[in-house]
Amino acid sequence: MKLQVRMKCTRIGLCYYSTASASTSHFNQRILHLKNASGATKLNDALQLFDEMLQRQPPPNIIQFNQLINLIVKMKHYSTALSLFKQMRLMGIPNDLYSMTISINCHCRLNQVTYGFALLATIFKQGHPPSLATYTTLIHGLVLADRVFEAVELFKKLLRDKLCEPNQVMYGTVINGLCKVGHTSKALELLTFMESGSCKPCVHHYNTVIDSLCKDRMVDDALELFMRMTEKGVRADVITYNSLIHGLCNFGRETEAAKMLIDMEEEGVSPGVHTFTILVDSFCKQGSVKDAELAVQAMVRRGLNPDVITYSALIDGYCLRGEIDEAEKVLDGMVEKELVPNIITYNSLINGYCKTKRIGKAMRLFQEIQDKGLIPDVITYSSMLQGLFKSGNPAAARELFNKMQAKGQAPDICTYRILFHGMCENGQCSDALVLFRSMGSDTLTKDVNLYTILIKGCRKYGKLDLAMGLFDELSLKGLKPNVRTYTVMISVLCQQGLFGEAKNLLRKMEENGCSPNSVTYNAIVQEFLKYKEFQEAEILLEEMMNLGFLPDSANFEMLLHLIPTTVQDSPMRTIIQKLTNIKQMNG
Repeated sequence: MKLQVRMKCTRIGLCYYSTASASTSHFNQRILHLKNASGATKLNDALQLFDEMLQRQPPPNIIQFNQLINLIVKMKHYSTALSLFKQMRLMGIPNDLYSMTISINCHCRLNQVTYGFALLATIFKQGHPPSLATYTTLIHGLVLADRVFEAVELFKKLLRDKLCEPNQVMYGTVINGLCKVGHTSKALELLTFMESGSCKPCVHHYNTVIDSLCKDRMVDDALELFMRMTEKGVRADVITYNSLIHGLCNFGRETEAAKMLIDMEEEGVSPGVHTFTILVDSFCKQGSVKDAELAVQAMVRRGLNPDVITYSALIDGYCLRGEIDEAEKVLDGMVEKELVPNIITYNSLINGYCKTKRIGKAMRLFQEIQDKGLIPDVITYSSMLQGLFKSGNPAAARELFNKMQAKGQAPDICTYRILFHGMCENGQCSDALVLFRSMGSDTLTKDVNLYTILIKGCRKYGKLDLAMGLFDELSLKGLKPNVRTYTVMISVLCQQGLFGEAKNLLRKMEENGCSPNSVTYNAIVQEFLKYKEFQEAEILLEEMMNLGFLPDSANFEMLLHLIPTTVQDSPMRTIIQKLTNIKQMNG
């Protein structure tokens, strides 16, 4: 920012402040040297220079102080910068508008935006008109403090009262804030407003909105905006393409994503490691590890070296397919290339070991990573808990859960779901209920999935009254059961012999906007067949088939056993014959 500085001396107490110090050149060189420096001593060197400047009589001009303190701000030492400005004031060196803008920025970075506005009031009192940078800094501070709507109101006031003409930085700050709180449509409106004004959007503005549209699962809208951007002569960069490729991959549109990779190269935009890693990760999640390997080979041909994130995605892909030996080969290849695996890499392997019931290997790796100085995170512990429960070792799982908490690693909602599911599956429903009742967190005690796990556990071990009590609690807490909860509860009612209530609950879930799925219908039909409620089962079978659902193999077997006892022209026999024909057609 260019500042007009009047060349004069002003007497302040016993000190003289001069904007034309003889040592200007010397300090400029020192500041420039610091700007290009790096290392642990950079802050100390800056503070030492500040002390020298402060002790010089007359002191250097305010511009040099601002340049030096701005360097300290860029090192993210905001409190230190504010302290230095305070020292300057005590020495009689007045702040200018740029100094106060730097101070406002520091307060905003420290989540003290209120102090920032107090300084704005001081600027007005001193008779200075705030600069565009001052207002932009305050808008950014409000965004950082998650007060985006206040930031938007301030921006509107600036436009309405013509207090300043917003530039690309200010527009970008507001657009970024709107996208941050999920108001992508408003950000798009502001972008469109920019297009019609004198301050045209650049690629960074388009990138922010395109990325937000992709994250909002509006990838077609993002592609439309991309086309609009290029038609207006704004050249896309690697960030634009990365966002679109990621968005397409999230929708399982890898073919289009791969084509976009070709398009970007044709446009002279070189894909980076991150671009290829997005594709590798997506292919792996889709189970196409061979395609992921081809993507890695393609990046290597272009002179790009896969990083830890790329290899971790590949390892995860093999583990998801149960091909642990291949995953281990990738890990060995990483180490050979002197890449250090991180906790995400090891989490994938531990999860792979647990899912393939190699709990011994998982335990050894779990210990090994700690010996290497890595700290297991909530995902590591959750995978280990799941593995221990599945291997029939609930005692070791509970012991590990206790160790996890003792080491200060807070379980998340997924951890608790794994824990309660494991306990219920291993006949520890009562203990699970006691633990559930002891939890103080609203987030946990209001989780419908946790209730569903507990209801299912109670049903499995014949504690049907407890299951019904837990289901009733949901409505008392204002929680809505999901399709899995209703399905489990319908089975509970049938096991109690309450078939009428089970059917009523099936109707009630539809009224509550929760449509029964194939699993729901199969569950209720199975219970009706099991208890020889054939007439009702017949009605439900007809209903589910009209909705496009078919009985599962267990129900189909039960129906086949009914053939000898059913009348030749009965509706049930017709249904069975129809199902048999469908099965034969489907092979």
